Amino acid sequence: MQVQGSVFRYGDNVDTDVIIPARYLNTSNHKELAQHCMEDIDQDFIKQVKSGDIMVADKNFGCGSSREHAPIAIKESGISCVIARTFARIFYRNAINIGLPILECPEACDGIKAGDVVSVDFSSGTITNVTTKAVFHSEPFPPFMQDLIANGGLAGYIAKKGENL
Repeated sequence: MQVQGSVFRYGDNVDTDVIIPARYLNTSNHKELAQHCMEDIDQDFIKQVKSGDIMVADKNFGCGSSREHAPIAIKESGISCVIARTFARIFYRNAINIGLPILECPEACDGIKAGDVVSVDFSSGTITNVTTKAVFHSEPFPPFMQDLIANGGLAGYIAKKGENL
């Protein structure tokens, strides 16, 4: 699987309360959550994001409260992948569970700026900054995790596996 999109760039310690402010957690509607994604640190994000775009951040992305709402809001907003130096562990797991592709790659974070166009090949872990032609390598997910993400997350993966029994 491969994706390509324009980059939205963020710094260290972007917490789940910034990704989706707590005042919007009274809904389980994914589209409504997406409408408020990143609004406390980037009011233009939801106006500018297009399907397939990519989010790049520095250390400890997704820290804070343990809520699936954060990766759901990101994914539903149209973001196809999040690349960061490091992720908070619970965010990492929640992202995988809902089928949001994430990659840790400090070198890519050093070489990607807001607005760059980036291509990601999940099977090889190759991240290409199309704007600058720089190429970075992250550890690709094992095939079963790629399958899990391709099926929209854990629920879709289990449903597919159940059909094949």
